[in-house]
Order: sequence, then structure tokens, then C-alpha cells
Amino acid sequence: MSITPESVKELLESADFGDRIRGINQLREIEVATAFELIQPLITDKNTRVRYAAVSQLDTLGVDNKAKCLDLLRDRLFNDPEPDVQAAAADAIGGLKLTEAFDDLNKVYHETPEWLIQFSIVAALGELGEPRGFDLLNEALESDNNLLQTAAIGALGELGDTRAVPLLAPFADNEDWQVRYRLVQALGRLGGAEAQTTIQKLAQDEMEQVAKEAQNNLA
Repeated sequence: MSITPESVKELLESADFGDRIRGINQLREIEVATAFELIQPLITDKNTRVRYAAVSQLDTLGVDNKAKCLDLLRDRLFNDPEPDVQAAAADAIGGLKLTEAFDDLNKVYHETPEWLIQFSIVAALGELGEPRGFDLLNEALESDNNLLQTAAIGALGELGDTRAVPLLAPFADNEDWQVRYRLVQALGRLGGAEAQTTIQKLAQDEMEQVAKEAQNNLA
């Protein structure tokens, strides 16, 4: 049976949440503008899994209507009762590079008690490429949450602000090899003599994956 806008719409309007999720997944198979119109009611669906699936699709389905996407994502970022959906909204904001939402991300980061939302916001800031994100990422580096620190290291590498290099260098001695691995990648993106010095140190790392990544960056 072929997938058509009509068949997808029927699934999206089903009383069965499994059908609605299947319909959301099938939106990838139809024309983007039509899919974007069909997905919008699902953004506020009563079922958390449906809302999460719908919000997670917006960074691909909303590329031609970023203004409307911004409104939808701001609403879920601030108002959804589930942290998973709020985190998905932050992810989509990053994916769509909606720099207009920086103040919103900054506000939610400092107000939410949920580390998952903070993690998604930190990751989104790397994708946004918004220079104002530097201070928040520096703050996240000092978190006692290892996952937040790791995300901040990666995001600072993506942001490309070389002021990050001296802030990142101390992580070369971090006991978690995955942090050191992410550090090599970030420093490789940032470049410069100071970054190279730290990468040279990590090229001798006891963990093979870290050493190899560092050596690749030096090559």
C-alpha cells in the first residue's frame, strides 16, 4: 500500500497513539510542506510519546517555515509538562539554527531543574553558532554533571571561539577518557598553537581511542 498524504492523515487522526506515531514517521515520505501542515496538531497531542515524535521531526519538516517553527518550539520549550519533549524542542531549535531563540534557551537553562533539558540546550548552542552562547557554555563546563561538561566541550568546539582553548585545556587530565576524546575533537576545531600543545599531550594518552584521535588531528 502506497503512502499518500491522505493515508498519513488518517493515521495521524487515529485514536490509537501507535498509529499516530506511525503516521508521524511516514511524514518523511510525503512532500515537506504538506507534512509540515499535518504535523502541527500533533505537537500538542495528549500523548507524550506522540508529542516527542512530532517535535523531533520539526528540524527537518520546518526548514521552509522557520518563523512558524520558532513559535511552535518556543511553546513546547516553555510549556510542555514533559522534560523529554522540552529537550526535543531545544534539539530542534539547534537543528534549525534559530538564533532568535537564544534568549529563550538561556532562560530555560537557568530555570529548569532537569539536567536533560540543560544537556539539549548546551548541545543546541553548538549548532546555533550564536556568539552569545559562549558564557553559558563556559558555565556548563563548571557543572558537576559529567554529561553536561562533555556536551559543553563539544559545543565550544563547534562555536569556534578561540577564547575557549585555555578553558578546555585542563580537561586533558580528566579521568573520563570520553571527555578527553571529545576534548581532542573540540581543540582540533578551534586550532592554534595552544590547542596544538594540548593535542600533542593527548597523542600520548593511555586510551588508544584518544591517542589515535589526537594523532589524526596532528597529521
